[in-house]
Amino acid sequence: MWSVTPDDLESIAIGAGILGTGGGGNPYLGQQHMARLLNQGYRATVISLDEIADDALVTEVSGMGAPTVGVEKLPRGDEPRWAVEALEQFIGRPIEALVCAEVGGVNSITPLVAGALTGKPVLDADGMGRAFPELQMSTHFFNGVPCTPAALVDEKGNRIVFAHTVDAFTLERFARDLCVAMGCIAELAMPVMTGRQVKAHSVRNTLSLAKRIGDAVRAARATKAPVVDAVLAVTGGVALFSGKLVDVQRQTRGGFARGQLVAEGSGADRGTWLHIAFQNENLVAWRGSRHTPEEVLASVPDLICVVESDSGEPITTEQLRYGLRVTVLAVPCSDKLRTPQALAVVGPAAFGYPDVPYVPLPKQPGQGID
Repeated sequence: MWSVTPDDLESIAIGAGILGTGGGGNPYLGQQHMARLLNQGYRATVISLDEIADDALVTEVSGMGAPTVGVEKLPRGDEPRWAVEALEQFIGRPIEALVCAEVGGVNSITPLVAGALTGKPVLDADGMGRAFPELQMSTHFFNGVPCTPAALVDEKGNRIVFAHTVDAFTLERFARDLCVAMGCIAELAMPVMTGRQVKAHSVRNTLSLAKRIGDAVRAARATKAPVVDAVLAVTGGVALFSGKLVDVQRQTRGGFARGQLVAEGSGADRGTWLHIAFQNENLVAWRGSRHTPEEVLASVPDLICVVESDSGEPITTEQLRYGLRVTVLAVPCSDKLRTPQALAVVGPAAFGYPDVPYVPLPKQPGQGID
């Protein structure tokens, strides 16, 4: 068990930004919200999966919507608490602990906010080991955990509870449509799980991993050591490419930020270009010519992370712009995302890239994501 400090919060925000692979929402906004709560005397506590009883009730708390909208549409601040309360009112029992739906981006901090406001502990785990754009892309759901009941709320106080949907794909479609009607930003609490289910299907120790990544980045900055090397040492990843962003095409459609970027190589990558397709999160990275992607370098479910070359600051898809000097990293995903049932939901074909084969990045024992 550990209580989150402002110092921890800064590291978690950096690490979660990297694990977010461009999506999950800008963690800076969540960091500022949580820092204000800490200053007001609230407390957020993180516990390990071993500290939760098998019969305890647990729910995920996360934001839903397009990160590009979050640049202009700020939350009220009470939405995470409202979502948990709506779920508790529906089931008639208290939720005993919270867990991240995804450790990437602001959704690593949203459960901490909910935990501080409700007095509930947050588990050191999540359902993805990264960020994904759609609800069904969770280790909980493709391992048979029911996705409902689910509570969706907005900043005006509207609360909608889904009593039952036939599967998580259907819930994604219904909730996404309502999220768009709510202004493309909403807060979600779902599903109701037991401690036993969370222990069996969650990706473990991901909040503490985000903190370790952030600690490494901050230590490297303080000593003027290579920041990218520090990230790779913690995550077990590889550097794919370094260069300058020369083109960004981005649209907000259907509740997602969709598009592609092109980077022109520098240094050892001079004379080549990198193309990345994204849907909130970075999906596939290709090396190629200026206008044509050719060789696949990495794809979902492995993590494709874009960071500022000098500072190691993660760059989310809504922050992409011409001229940024970036390094693109690839990090091996959790083994829980490499099973056949997982790849059917989070592999390249699930995002509309059936011709992109998934080739797992090599993974060193004891490094990176559980």
